[in-house]
Amino acid sequence: MKYNEEALEKCLPKYLEKDLKNFKEGKKNKSKFLDCLICELQDSINCAYVDKEITEKQCDYLYRKYIYGGMNSDWLYKLRNK
Repeated sequence: MKYNEEALEKCLPKYLEKDLKNFKEGKKNKSKFLDCLICELQDSINCAYVDKEITEKQCDYLYRKYIYGGMNSDWLYKLRNK
């Protein structure tokens, strides 16, 4: 079952929206701090889920799209060694 992606990214807590925006900008600009940005985003997703500010579906979606999004297991190593 496919979920409406736009709906899953709505009504996020402000801190999660901020970290998501920072991650997207960092990825777009090929930031040398992308590893830090992804950790911040992962922490925010976890906190929002544990605090019941987002649903399990939102949590899974955000992880699939932004944390694991199309990257293989050695993506961070390759990023750091460019």
